[in-house]
Amino acid sequence: MASAGLQFFAFMLALFGAFGDIAATLLPNWKVNADVGSNIITAITQMQGLWMDCTWYSTGMFSCTLKYSVLSLPIYIQTARTTMVLSCILSAFGICITTVGMKCTKLGGDTDSKSHTCFAGGVCFILAGIFGLVPTSWYTREIISNFLDQTIPESSKHEPGGAVYIGFISAGFLLVAGVIFCTSCFKKQQGAWIYPPKQQHLPPTTQESNAGYNLKDYV
Repeated sequence: MASAGLQFFAFMLALFGAFGDIAATLLPNWKVNADVGSNIITAITQMQGLWMDCTWYSTGMFSCTLKYSVLSLPIYIQTARTTMVLSCILSAFGICITTVGMKCTKLGGDTDSKSHTCFAGGVCFILAGIFGLVPTSWYTREIISNFLDQTIPESSKHEPGGAVYIGFISAGFLLVAGVIFCTSCFKKQQGAWIYPPKQQHLPPTTQESNAGYNLKDYV
């Protein structure tokens, strides 16, 4: 029951990580530029994401512009798009696979099959976490390097937005969930390798009695 509870905990972490990955991919606030003017009415907040750029005015108006051209985007944004989509797909596959392989479900066949299925789902979660961690780290590095560059004016500098933090947390959840699934299956297989099942041997008296009985039949 402890192993099943641990798998359920890892599944919940992976579920939160998958939803966080999808939210971080779609949110437009990967980097935020808050430019406050002398008048509170002219205060604006500019947000840039992977798919659109949005501007929020203090008057309550909100406008977004989609990024249609892919080749005109910087390389780190193109990489972030690809890796985040792959992370979402792998996390979805991992959820489907581990649902079949967990001990608390009645799917997946025998114990060995469910163990291998959970291991495959854990690998999907680890890959999803890596694919989610790479773009967020690269994106944050670009924001910090531009912020520290003295040649860039203050009005053009940005700070990491909420989507970057959500991406970091989601990648951590997926990595932890994948490690839990993989290590639980690995420990079980390793224990079966170190302690093989004992073979049952018939006592010698039973074998002798059976042999004697067979000889009597031929007399």
